[in-house]
Formats: sequence, structure tokens, C-alpha cells
Amino acid sequence: MAQAAMTETAEPISRPDGLRGIVADFSSDQRAFKNVPWGKAMMWIFLLSDTFIFSCFLLSYMTVRWSTEVPWPNPSEVFSLTIGGQNIPLILIAIMTFILISSSGTMAMAVKFGYARDRKKTAILMLVTAAFGASFVGMQAFEWTKLIHEGVRPWGNPWGAPQFGSSFFLITGFHGTHVSIGVIFLLAIARKVWRGDYDSQRKGFFTSRKGNYEIVEITGLYWHFVDLVWVFIFALFYLW
Repeated sequence: MAQAAMTETAEPISRPDGLRGIVADFSSDQRAFKNVPWGKAMMWIFLLSDTFIFSCFLLSYMTVRWSTEVPWPNPSEVFSLTIGGQNIPLILIAIMTFILISSSGTMAMAVKFGYARDRKKTAILMLVTAAFGASFVGMQAFEWTKLIHEGVRPWGNPWGAPQFGSSFFLITGFHGTHVSIGVIFLLAIARKVWRGDYDSQRKGFFTSRKGNYEIVEITGLYWHFVDLVWVFIFALFYLW
């Protein structure tokens, strides 16, 4: 009893201030991000680093456009499709953008039903989101095929500044890779949700605590980031 009383009345261990305190926190068993799940914190750190990469690509693209003395191709003409004998500018890009933005809505609903522990609705909405993402990648592959057939290459194009091709393939290809990885991730998590892995705590990759569906929200963070990046690509590359 005396020992318990001493424990209860003991003052908390003080930690040094400043940089030494940060080092002490990280080297101890304390969590660096209070009240934030480990997986979510790591996803935010990854997204922050990815933001720097996309920012560098887009800033480089803007620098190239401002500095080149050769006329830049008109996106409305380059990314147009002939439908019913009429040339419609940016129609494919508009559909791709609508699909990707819609997928953010289905992903948000999946997170909502995930925390409500509604396995069926969560899995179905994640599969719908994955279908939207796969459709986007398929349309992007069609766009690439069309432009390659018309003579666009990383080192040149038939409409003007040669940097257009390298900028287009680098930025859209890097983003398309992110969408493809997201689709695979969505399918994997949807399968685990459908099987009830997060209720039975079945062993395997990405299986969190029993009854906890935070991995669905973590997947949603990645997917919303991919959608947000596309908004900037759409504005700067296709509308400018």
C-alpha cells in the first residue's frame, strides 16, 4: 500500500527542453504523434514528400513554358477528339476529371461506412472507387496511344516546342502510376474488408486492430491526394 501511494504521488518525469527533448521523445517509448494512429501519421508523411515531388514537376513545367521561345502547342487542339464529325476540345480530359472527382465521393462514403463497421457497403464502395480509377487509367492509356500515333515523343512533337512531349509523359505518367497503385491498394483492402479480416483480426498485410477500419481512411487519404493532384495538373497542363 505504501509503495502504491508513493507511485500515485510521484511527480512525472521531466524531459529536457528544445532539441534534446525531441530526441528524448523519439528515443523513448512515447508516441511522436499524440492521438494519431501510426499508419495515418506515416501516410501523411508520405503524402507530404509526394507533394514536394509533384510541386517540382509542375514548377519545372511552368518554367519551361515561360522560357521556351518556340510556340507551345494549343492544348484545346492537341487534346481534342472527333465525335460525330465534330472536333470537340478536351472532351476526354473532362470525362477523366469527372470520373476521378466522382471517385473521391465514393471513397469518402466508404470511409464513413467503414467506421460504421458496415463491411458490405464499405467493400462495394471501394470496388466502385477502384473501377473509377481503372477507367481513368484506361482513358489515359488511350490518350497516350493517340498522341504517340500523332507523333508526340519525349524529345519532340509536330506542333511546336519539343519540351511539350517530355513534360506531358513525365507528369501524366507519374500521376497515372499513382492512380494504378491506388487501384491495386483499393482492391486489396476491399477484399480484406469483404472477408471480415478487420473483425476477426486475420493475420496478413494491412490488418489493423480487431474491429478497427482505420486502414480504409488511410487508403482514402492516398486516393484524395491523387485526385487533388489531378486538379492542379488539369488546370496547369490542359487549361493553360
